Amino acid sequence: MKTKELEISVVLPAYNEEDNVEQAVTTALSVLEGLFSDYEVVIVDDGSTDRTGEKADRLARLQAGRVRVYHHRVNRGYGAALRTGLFNASGKLVFYTDADNQFDLRELADFLPLIKRYDIVVGYRQQRRDALIRLFLSRGYNLLIRYLFGLHLKDIDCSFKLFRQAVLKQLELESDDFFVDTELMVRARLGHFKIAQRPVKHLPRKRGTSSIRPGHIPATFLSVMRMWRKIFYPRAGDLTAARQKRLEAERLPCVFFPDG
Repeated sequence: MKTKELEISVVLPAYNEEDNVEQAVTTALSVLEGLFSDYEVVIVDDGSTDRTGEKADRLARLQAGRVRVYHHRVNRGYGAALRTGLFNASGKLVFYTDADNQFDLRELADFLPLIKRYDIVVGYRQQRRDALIRLFLSRGYNLLIRYLFGLHLKDIDCSFKLFRQAVLKQLELESDDFFVDTELMVRARLGHFKIAQRPVKHLPRKRGTSSIRPGHIPATFLSVMRMWRKIFYPRAGDLTAARQKRLEAERLPCVFFPDG
C-alpha cells in the first residue's frame, strides 16, 4: 500500500550495486533535504546476488519513513525494476536515476523550475564517461528511435528523468529490459505530454561494474521492433498485457520498517 502523497519520490533501481547503494541513497537524502520538506527514496533491489538488498534494508531501518525497499526474488531486468519503483512511488513528482553514482543529484534543483511548465524533464549526458563502443552504439540507437518514432531527444537512455505523478499514471509500461527508457518517452510523446531537455554531468563509475552487456543489444532491438508494431499495427490484447504488468508491479510487497 502506498503512503500519503509526498512532494517527491526518488526511485533507484539497483542490481548488484553493494558498493554504490549506500552512497546513492545518502546523497539522494541530502539533496532532497535541501529542496523539499516531504520526500522519499524508493530502492528496488532487482534480485541482486550480492549484499545490495541487505544494505538497502539497513538503510530503510535507519531512515524509516524516508527510505522504502522493494525486492524482486530474481533478477527480472532494469525495466521491471524501474516499473516497480515508479508505480509504487508516492510523490507528486517522481524522479529516477541509477544507483551507480554516475550523476550529480544536485542538478535535480535545475529541473524543478522546468517541471512547473512541462510534464516531464529529461537529462542528456554531456561528455559521457563510457567506452567508445557504447558511445557509438548509443548514437546509432538514438538515430533509430528518432527515425521510427519521430522522437527527437538527444539522449533517450539517460537515467536522469523527472515526471509529474499524474503523467506516469497514464503511461502503460510493459518493458522488462533496458528498452524501458525508450518506451517511457515514446508513450509520453504519443500522449502529447510536454517534454523539456536539460544537460547533466556524467561521472565515471568508481565502484562496481555495469550490468549492460553486448548480449543486450539484440534483445533491445527486438523490443524496439515490438513497440513499433504495437503502436502502428496494434493487436487485440496489447494494452491488456501492459496493464497486467502494471498490476504486477503495484502488488509487490514493500519491506518497511516503521519502528526504525
